[in-house]
Amino acid sequence: MGQTIGVKEIEYLAIGAAVLGTGGGGDPYIGKLMAQKAIEECGPVTLLAPDEVPDDALVVPTAMMGAPTVFFEKIPNGDEALHSLRRLEEYLGKKAFAVMPMECGGLNSTIPFVVAARSGLPLVDADGMGRAFPELQMETFNVYGVSGTPMVITDERGNWCLVNTVDNHLLEYIARGITIRMGGVGHIAEYPMTGKEMKETSIHYTTTLAINIGKAIVHARERLENPLEGMGKALAESNYGEPLVLFEGKIIDVDRRTVEGFTRGTVTLEGLGTDAGSHFKVEFQNENLIAYRNDEVVATVPDLITFLDLETYKPITTEGLRYGYRTICIGIPTPPIMRTTEALEIWGPKYFGYDLPFIPVEELAKNVKRGRS
Repeated sequence: MGQTIGVKEIEYLAIGAAVLGTGGGGDPYIGKLMAQKAIEECGPVTLLAPDEVPDDALVVPTAMMGAPTVFFEKIPNGDEALHSLRRLEEYLGKKAFAVMPMECGGLNSTIPFVVAARSGLPLVDADGMGRAFPELQMETFNVYGVSGTPMVITDERGNWCLVNTVDNHLLEYIARGITIRMGGVGHIAEYPMTGKEMKETSIHYTTTLAINIGKAIVHARERLENPLEGMGKALAESNYGEPLVLFEGKIIDVDRRTVEGFTRGTVTLEGLGTDAGSHFKVEFQNENLIAYRNDEVVATVPDLITFLDLETYKPITTEGLRYGYRTICIGIPTPPIMRTTEALEIWGPKYFGYDLPFIPVEELAKNVKRGRS
């Protein structure tokens, strides 16, 4: 039943999840170390396929919420999310059958492994975003009718809060305020649901996909091959589309700030190689949201916009973007469940304040003429 995830798989997961995380989800390096330490101390984690979970079982997603930039200065103890899970179980009067990721991105793909290893629970191979998003209601669970509360949020000093709200938008508003007062970062257990609800509302097999993407990048580097080919093969076996090169260039400016519990900003690049003479800009709120090439939109949320180091193809998070970095920016089409009318109301460009329609990145990419402008 299930597959066994050990230290090596976490190494791949941290890379692949950062690719799918579109720059967000928290620093994958710290999350990787936390998960590997937990597995070394407590043993490997069992990863369950969604259909291996009984319909009446309790499944609880766990995660970190807050501004990723703050996380660099507030390294967690490692047991905060586990405490949130235990307090939620006490409130519900029921033990969790399994935990799962809230999103597929960076730190928040590895935190649930910390909880799973230290609790002895299995982890479900699915999540509620298929990427990373900055707000708690931006989950397929919410889109398709699951309540995010009751939710528990815990900080590194032991402070914790139980949150119950009338809807998931208010959950985000209240929990964000609590997180800000906890210093910008909190650790949560939320969206408690049945196995049946999980199967119907989650994006399946994203943990396996992240591991396969990470493995493809590592093996391609070892063999001096093009990592995009391996990534393409991994994505071809999923509900995602093939990776599309949007731009190759050098970062010439990063405007980044922490505002209201989010890391917001813009990164600007000048072209290299076949993109010499062109410019590129990406706006982000924890995650990359909109990409412009020569002031024309070439990708929008919810499709994935991810920066990779031009030499190593290691993914770069929004808090890791630096002046002078040479990068390649790729777009990845998201699964159909994330492109429905209901889903786009929750996380389409208009929700983030952009007066733009959602146009699939594979359609926008057809208009990208890579070369000197």
